Amino acid sequence: MADYFNAAEYLVSRRVTDGDGDRVAAVGTTTVTYAQLDELVGNVAGAFRSAGLHRDDRVLIVMADDVPMLAAILGAMRAGVVAVPVSTMFTGEELGKIAADSGAHVVVASTEFVDAVNTALTLAPDVGTVVLDGAGDLKVPDGVTPWSWPAFAAHGAAAAPDLRETVHTADDSWGLWLYTSGTTGFPKAAMHRHANIRHVCETYASRVLGIRSDDRGFSIAKMFFAYGIGNSVFFPLSVGATTILERGRPTPAVVAERVGAEKPTIFFGVPTFFAALLNSDLPDDTFASVRIATSAGEPLPAPLLKRFKERFGVDILDGIGSTEALHIFLSNRPDAIAPGTTGTAVPGYDLRIVDDDGEPVEDGTPGALHVRGESIALGYWRRTDATRQVFRGEWLITGDTYVRDENGNYTCLGRNSDMIKAGGIWVSPSEVESRLLEHPAIVEVAVVGVADDDGLDKPVAAVVLGGDTDTVTEAELVTWCRDGMAHFKAPRRIIFTPELPKTATGKLQRFRVREQLSGGAELTGASS
Repeated sequence: MADYFNAAEYLVSRRVTDGDGDRVAAVGTTTVTYAQLDELVGNVAGAFRSAGLHRDDRVLIVMADDVPMLAAILGAMRAGVVAVPVSTMFTGEELGKIAADSGAHVVVASTEFVDAVNTALTLAPDVGTVVLDGAGDLKVPDGVTPWSWPAFAAHGAAAAPDLRETVHTADDSWGLWLYTSGTTGFPKAAMHRHANIRHVCETYASRVLGIRSDDRGFSIAKMFFAYGIGNSVFFPLSVGATTILERGRPTPAVVAERVGAEKPTIFFGVPTFFAALLNSDLPDDTFASVRIATSAGEPLPAPLLKRFKERFGVDILDGIGSTEALHIFLSNRPDAIAPGTTGTAVPGYDLRIVDDDGEPVEDGTPGALHVRGESIALGYWRRTDATRQVFRGEWLITGDTYVRDENGNYTCLGRNSDMIKAGGIWVSPSEVESRLLEHPAIVEVAVVGVADDDGLDKPVAAVVLGGDTDTVTEAELVTWCRDGMAHFKAPRRIIFTPELPKTATGKLQRFRVREQLSGGAELTGASS
């Protein structure tokens, strides 16, 4: 273990020391150089410590991708506390459970999410300070101190110099927690060390992307994702490059506008968004400035890769990573793209495919994919059973079924569990089923992942209605789900059926639901 390493110094302060202070670090609603970002990060660190935070305390970050979020993440690391960026798609109740689980003392939020934060604060007794980055009707419980972002940063700027300095952390110090549903329902915090951040920069970013100081990166995935925080924070800042931040929801039109204005050289996407781009009317030269694109989150179908290259003239490097591994550990290469596969191991990671007994299998034989490398999380916060299932010594159990061919390329065959990855985000079938069963018209339900026309999995629900509820519609049930949980979890389709396939003992045969719906057939005896 190194005696001293702080990720914020590695990403920002080091750049200023090396003479890159005048280089543009980030372009959001404002533009900041490395010197300006370093000063802002110091102010935020001072504000966190002035608010009473101590080593390893948590800061919950519910923010839109912009310079304030960048500074909040890096300021927490500089202050020796733990940055916990979380999904902005959670409902207030979901966010409140995570705030309580993390034990966060400070919440930093964007005005777009103030309603969810207001609800969450009623469920998070440890929070004592809330910072809002814009105008909004922030309602804090008694005893909680509200701040505006400018006032909070100014308070840090006026703090004692020692409170603004970089805290003496080490390789193994907590730096970042990222919540993931992983292979079970309620989100869990994967705990990452400061050193994990350096490792993903020195492996995937350096040895696969070949990222350079003159690159400009633009990511569809937001910074609360492991994929997004690597794309938008770790990789560009590690080499003195520029990150382009989009505060709003990405759409093909929004992306085309930002790409045209900011001329990124690396475009980080996901399969669902590449499909949306191909289905748009964007000009074929939209991505003329881009030298390489990447994809992760779910397997990229070979036809999508081919169509994107033919139309936009840009290669896509498909890869796989995970929240637990922090970023991509298996990927195609710019000079070695095997469509329909996830490529080969990223230098710095070891992979193995094993059978049900944990024994390695031969090439051509499917099995469970395991990975080891220096960026693997320490485990899950307060989830002993889940940690023991997923983290086995040096190895991370990915939960994916893979096969390796004679050329060493790995191909994903699906999940080992019933979890669905829709649009690159984990969806727990049981959570969606629980929400649907709250509807008075539904007596039984099964949620599975079914590939759409582009070959991308989407959640589909097969439901059995009660006897007197024939008037319930698909739209009504989709709305019901969206009103009670994050929208991305809602089924894309509802299939009505008089019964679900079960074993002789009455156990749901989820695989049969998936097989029949994937084949375009109705469930046995089903009607719509």
